[in-house]
Amino acid sequence: MRRLTGTETVTDLDDYLTTVDAVGDETGCTVQVFDARYVIDETHLRRALTFADRAFTRGENVARDRGVEILLYAAGRRQIDRALEMGVSEGTLPVVALVAADEGAVDETATAETTADETTTADREPDARERRAVDRLRERSSFDPGTVAPERDRVRAFFGVTDRELAATDGDLAALVHERVALLDVQK
Repeated sequence: MRRLTGTETVTDLDDYLTTVDAVGDETGCTVQVFDARYVIDETHLRRALTFADRAFTRGENVARDRGVEILLYAAGRRQIDRALEMGVSEGTLPVVALVAADEGAVDETATAETTADETTTADREPDARERRAVDRLRERSSFDPGTVAPERDRVRAFFGVTDRELAATDGDLAALVHERVALLDVQK
């Protein structure tokens, strides 16, 4: 898994999502973009990816699309319409893109640029495909790379974390969000 952070200007959400999906399809990766204000840390996304992949392996997935299943776990919700709040929207906002190679997929960009004999095993490797997907996302004219941070109050409200809950645990907000991601599996 790779993560790309920065600021993105989305003028037409459908066009933006079509472009993101095309990058994923061409590189053999799942690309899911989040409003970074809701993502507490990298572990949050890694756990969502792990649980989503496990759900597909077990045949327990709710969504047909891997990216949507990842979004559901990241949001700690089973309802897609409620989870979409964590996704991108029109306007200029901080984003974090999760890029994860799809098992057994081929990078169409690498194979389109070379003949079958020239395509190396490295071009098919998940790490290489993820790097190419990140590079393609960075090339977007509206993407401004940089560090983004979650908005603690927004995260607390979205995940329903109260002062009382924070006071009652030895963990911090990140630990409670990680727990929400894990509990989604139990709540099914």
